[in-house]
Amino acid sequence: MNLLVIAPCLLSPFYVYRGPKEKEYETARRMRKLLGGLGDEWQVLAYPCPEYALIGWPRAPASREAYEKLGMREKAKIIADFIGRVLAEEKPEKVVFIGVKGSPTCGVFHTSSSDPKRYPYRAMQEFFYLSKEERVKRSKELVGEQGFRLVKMPGILFEILTARFPEGLYIEFDKEAIEGSLEKVKEVLRN
Repeated sequence: MNLLVIAPCLLSPFYVYRGPKEKEYETARRMRKLLGGLGDEWQVLAYPCPEYALIGWPRAPASREAYEKLGMREKAKIIADFIGRVLAEEKPEKVVFIGVKGSPTCGVFHTSSSDPKRYPYRAMQEFFYLSKEERVKRSKELVGEQGFRLVKMPGILFEILTARFPEGLYIEFDKEAIEGSLEKVKEVLRN
């Protein structure tokens, strides 16, 4: 048996902090189709969304550093323990991890970064009361105000996972390049 460990927002668009936009719907639809064609030798583990587990939904966009300050590392360790337990009990021959480019928790090679001292933490709760359109608008404003930037380092959960499970194969899905990301996933799953 082989195991595919995947970020849940790649299968269901509704975990995304502000709510889904077209790229999330398209990613989820195409990823589910791809996984539906896997043979019996594959099992899929969609772990709990770390950001949802810590903050809930909807929530404001935040960088890796802001999530660190909010206590994400402890939540991520609990999720990594869950994944580790599944790996220990099921003993898969091959393990493939798929994360999300730019995610503060699930970025494999790239995450978002900003100054945590400047982050308006009250925005997390404010998002609960905003409509989807207002959340999308406010998200863009927050990203601009906070000067979020993409940096070459893993998100919090994937930093833990790559340290604990270095033998796994890691793929970073880019929702801005869905076709290329799907091709990478197909290639790894075929081999």
